Amino acid sequence: MAEIELIMPKMGESVAEATITKWLKSEGDSIEAEEPVLEIATDKVDSEIPSPNDGVIKKILFQEDEVVQVGQAIAIIEVEGESSQSETTTNSDTPKEEVTIEEKVDSINSAIAEQSEVVSKFSSEGRFYSPLVKSIATKENLSQEEIDSIKGTGANQRVTKNDLLAYLENRSNGNVPKVATTKSNKVETKTTKQAIILDNGDEIIQMDRMRKMISEHMTMSKQTSAHVTSFVEADVTNMVMWRNKVKNEFQSREGEKITFTPLIMEAVAKAIKEMPMINVSVDGDNIIVRKHINLGMATALPSGNLIVPVIRDADQKNLIGLTKNVNDLANRARNNKLSPDEIQGGTFTVTNVGTFGNVMGTPIINQPQVAIMAVGAIRKKPAVIETPFGDTIGVRHMMFLSLSYDHRVVDGSLGGSFVQRVAKILEDFDINRDF
Repeated sequence: MAEIELIMPKMGESVAEATITKWLKSEGDSIEAEEPVLEIATDKVDSEIPSPNDGVIKKILFQEDEVVQVGQAIAIIEVEGESSQSETTTNSDTPKEEVTIEEKVDSINSAIAEQSEVVSKFSSEGRFYSPLVKSIATKENLSQEEIDSIKGTGANQRVTKNDLLAYLENRSNGNVPKVATTKSNKVETKTTKQAIILDNGDEIIQMDRMRKMISEHMTMSKQTSAHVTSFVEADVTNMVMWRNKVKNEFQSREGEKITFTPLIMEAVAKAIKEMPMINVSVDGDNIIVRKHINLGMATALPSGNLIVPVIRDADQKNLIGLTKNVNDLANRARNNKLSPDEIQGGTFTVTNVGTFGNVMGTPIINQPQVAIMAVGAIRKKPAVIETPFGDTIGVRHMMFLSLSYDHRVVDGSLGGSFVQRVAKILEDFDINRDF
């Protein structure tokens, strides 16, 4: 019998580690090739790791809730075949040092224990720090205030190893001003926290990992951007009538259901091409104008949490392409089948609060973007219709659009004009158009 290592795979360009959330197999269990062995979670997405071969789980090297670096072995699988001499035997004529599986496990566990001890000094509350960054910071005797002051270049402004090393080099050269700490300046910073009094029958539920991430991300966004929200009501009667007219033919011909989402995404992409300064990010005093229009699509999960898969280059896709992309991402999001790269790189986000029967919302910006648009429920309402022969009252399909934007770089003129332009595109929908 031969032995192979089950390796923690690369989960995306910016993902360096993952947390084991659940082992689906135990030591001694038989597995088939491509059969899921365990579930993992990154700061981007949850996924499963399949077995590369048929075999038997001989040794599990990491337990649930432990963090594993990309490229590390997480289990040993025994497979059919002959073991190589270097793996199973020691040449008696040429003695050489051999490390057993048990010794490897002990070494790994020792490293985990050591890392857990040194990284516990730093709090991830409000900002994520990888175990590697925490470990380096601890060895260099950085304070919490110093590591919090470092500008991160990673995803969502995360501090990377290179950011930390650059900071340490500049500090050693005297180019980094000292950060005042509560210990050195003898000034205490007190955080007021309201005590919560429990009543009879109250239940305490621990946040799951994704809910914690959402909480941290939303809080960070409100602390980062100056949020402003503008509202517009759009008459989308033509769009509703067109969709009702073609939906059966569309599904028969394309094998896909057409919802209002791709129609709205199409309108948003058109408006962004006309007003590219809504498709930007802020980096200090610099404004980064995005070349690609990558639309995030906020999707509710069965757990009640929210995830935002990304439609890349949405302006380059026709309506059929958008529909297929929207349906595919939504289905795989609900079934936990998205890859980390599919929820990265968004430049503008659309969230459909109408799904929950809401007529409008004030969404929080998905950093590092500067705007997010919420679309409300479409409802029939009496409305004034202007005609060449005078005004009349009619029943129309109406929908509210609300745009939250970062007032640091998007003024009311641009924000208000953009949401009005999206509404105008939807109102002018061509009821005689083809797919």
